[in-house]
Amino acid sequence: MTDAWTQHGKVRAREADGAIEVVIDGLTTQAKYYKPLIYEFFRKAWRGSRPAWGEFAVEIRMEYVGDPPWLDLDNLAKAILDAIKGYVFHDDAQVARLLVERVAGERERITVTARRLPETPGAAHP
Repeated sequence: MTDAWTQHGKVRAREADGAIEVVIDGLTTQAKYYKPLIYEFFRKAWRGSRPAWGEFAVEIRMEYVGDPPWLDLDNLAKAILDAIKGYVFHDDAQVARLLVERVAGERERITVTARRLPETPGAAHP
């Protein structure tokens, strides 16, 4: 990754090596909080690549300090995928691989990495 971050509020993003990395500072137990936050970032600040066709691998890593927050990871994943849809990929049905994890860290944040997978012979997009 490069150090060329674009930032707006609590969200920053960069792209390099065929991947987009999005970092959200801070945590809340309300997964629905993240969708408008990330969506606003992409709408107002992002000037990077446009959505692509093909299959994607997405990793969502929630780092916490102290006791793990009471947050359903599946709800978090859905909110984040909905927020980046239309900016990273056209539809979240393009996500062929999804890893969502909660780990102890040095600061509270969520890191999302989306990478386009190599094309499979014979695969087509709509």
